[in-house]
Amino acid sequence: MVQVNDMAPEFTLPRDGGEEVSLSQLKGQIVVLFFYPRDDTPGCTKESIGFTQAKDAFAAAGAVIFGVSKDSVASHDKFVAKRDLTVPLLSDEHGNMCEDYGVWKEKSMYGKTYMGIERSTFVIDADGKIAHAWHKVKVPGHVEDVLAAVQEMG
Repeated sequence: MVQVNDMAPEFTLPRDGGEEVSLSQLKGQIVVLFFYPRDDTPGCTKESIGFTQAKDAFAAAGAVIFGVSKDSVASHDKFVAKRDLTVPLLSDEHGNMCEDYGVWKEKSMYGKTYMGIERSTFVIDADGKIAHAWHKVKVPGHVEDVLAAVQEMG
C-alpha cells in the first residue's frame, strides 16, 4: 500500500473522451486521485459530483483532480454525460494502477467476500510524492477535507 512520503507510482491510462493521462505529464502540479468502485452508483456519483463542484477551488489551489475506477472509457463517457461531470475519469480496466496504489482489496457485503476498489484518495505533491492519503473513505464531507489539505499545501 502506498504511504505518505512515498513516491507516487507512475501511470498512463486512458480517460473519458479517449485521451491518455500520465503522472509524469503532471509533474510540477498537485494531483488529486480519487479511486471509486463503480460508475453511476450512489456513493460514487455523489463523490464525483462533489469533486466536479469543487474543481475550480482545487484549480485555484494549484491542483488537478482525476477519478479512477476499473470501468471502461465507454462507461466513463456515459457517466460523465449523464451527470455533467467535469473531472476527468481514468479507466484502469486491467487494475494495474489499483494494485500499485494498494486500493484493490477484499471486501464483503451481505456475508459474501469479493475483490473490489476500496474508496481511497491520494494527494500527490509537485515533486511526485504522496502528501496525503485517505482510505475507506466515507463520502459526506470528504471533498471538503481533501480541498482543505490541498489548500494548506499552497
